[in-house]
Amino acid sequence: MQRIMLKGKIHRAVVTDSNPDYEGSVAIDQALMEASGISAFEQVHIYNVTNGRRLITYAIEAPRGSGTISVNGAAARLAESGDLVIIACYAALDEHEALGHVPALVYVDSTNNIKSLSGAIANKV
Repeated sequence: MQRIMLKGKIHRAVVTDSNPDYEGSVAIDQALMEASGISAFEQVHIYNVTNGRRLITYAIEAPRGSGTISVNGAAARLAESGDLVIIACYAALDEHEALGHVPALVYVDSTNNIKSLSGAIANKV
């Protein structure tokens, strides 16, 4: 049996651009992609904290250090500049791999610079 596990996420990033005329995808600062383990053209889920919308697209690289989070194509109708989003990717792991799995969690500031990295989600009850 395989389990679908969180592989990596960028938590509460700020959308810097939304372009409905672009072919599609989400452009993400290359440094954020590397830190979160997201590869170019990999499927990502975007959870819009600002408006509650969710979407699935694929990632493309934006220039390193640019802070870019640009939601493009049809997805641009679901997120606009200034929105807070969580960008997550998942992996199918077998039972043995899932037991020791630690996701790459990237926390950013208001300009999408990395504040901290973690492998554990804070428990807030």
